[in-house]
Amino acid sequence: VFDYLKQLEEKTNAILVEEIEEFVKQELFIELPKEYETKDLAGKTQLLRQKLNRPIRICGMVRNEGEPGGGPFFASNPDGSVSLHIVESAQFDSDNEQQMKLLKSSSHFNPVDLVCTLKDYKGKAFDLTQYVNHQQGFIAQKSKAGKQLKALERPGLWNGSMADWNTVFVEVPIITFN
Repeated sequence: VFDYLKQLEEKTNAILVEEIEEFVKQELFIELPKEYETKDLAGKTQLLRQKLNRPIRICGMVRNEGEPGGGPFFASNPDGSVSLHIVESAQFDSDNEQQMKLLKSSSHFNPVDLVCTLKDYKGKAFDLTQYVNHQQGFIAQKSKAGKQLKALERPGLWNGSMADWNTVFVEVPIITFN
């Protein structure tokens, strides 16, 4: 990511932009917004810079063994792109059979390890408040002293506060969850 950002600073050409576009799609699993295809070279370069120059989180995920919680999914972003997100089970519509089937078929569980880049390719600290989805929120069922409660979680750590980060999922051993 850093190498591509440095290259874009030095030069921009159609071959480099195509290479970065493939990297974004194949390695970061980002589906660019539909408007991307209609942009000229400068517009595509600007959008790719925006997609690359953001915090990165590498999430160590364990195999799903039925624990409550969410997992790794593709989700739509406000700008029309689609990327990897961590989605909590409480964010699924329990009345929607298709969504519940998707949740139950999840192969992995919420991250148990996170490795994060907090500085950009020039070594400058990111303003992490710029990468929060303030509209992200959900009602979660909690309990305290045996009493059932409903809690508003807005935004959650990895599904709201880190909503606009680039995300990579890696499988880690189940012992990590202990």
